[in-house]
Amino acid sequence: MAAGTKIDPMHQFTVEPLVPLHLGKYDISFTTSSAWLLVALVLIFGFMALGMKRELVPGRWQVAVEGLTGFIDDMVKVNIGPEGKKYVPYIFSLFTFILVANLLGLLPLAVIPGLHSFTTTSHFSITGVLAVMSFSIVLIVGFWRHGLHFFSLFVPHGTPIVMVPLIFAIEFISFMVRPFSLGLRLFVAMIAGHILMEVFGSFIVSGFNGGAVGIGVGALSFVFIVGVAALELLVCAIQAYVFALLTTLYLNDAINLH
Repeated sequence: MAAGTKIDPMHQFTVEPLVPLHLGKYDISFTTSSAWLLVALVLIFGFMALGMKRELVPGRWQVAVEGLTGFIDDMVKVNIGPEGKKYVPYIFSLFTFILVANLLGLLPLAVIPGLHSFTTTSHFSITGVLAVMSFSIVLIVGFWRHGLHFFSLFVPHGTPIVMVPLIFAIEFISFMVRPFSLGLRLFVAMIAGHILMEVFGSFIVSGFNGGAVGIGVGALSFVFIVGVAALELLVCAIQAYVFALLTTLYLNDAINLH
């Protein structure tokens, strides 16, 4: 967002209160982040409602929903096996929410004065909660199915007795880092791409206001931003896929051990 001639690439990530609310000393305001989370949920529910009519001759929405559910079902079946069937709704919700939230952040609403899109997945508070949810489910499933035998996950078969303490420590630390890496990967990918687009956008604005040379810089920046935007579309889908895929792999460790 520009303040005079200065463009702040971080403004798009600022959480601003839309409806200020306070409960005692707690701030429970309805914010821009809350609004875009609500938009994502409405779009997902609308998409599912349109695609679940179960018509004899499926329409385009039904085909889209069936294709998406089939894609997630195959992912779970390949990575977990038949026992992963019960986790399909969670993986489907996770993938769909991240994908829609990522794509909403690419809407070109900045062409409308006073508006800009907001990417909820560019905030670690959101991606961190998603990662902790997945990690908590893995822990619950692991201890529920295997009890204390779940700790055998940290000692691969064939490990020499003398190496068990060291391998256990390495595997345990690697396991505990999983929720951080899961949340950070999505957060960093989304915020980095959006900052890059904002910077190129500022070059375009400044370039076309800077004479003949500036117009050249602006035109070149426009070409770059088109490429970055196309790449961002790909990143949105890949990051949603990677988050869902890693969650299925972690669940497989908890269900089948090794």
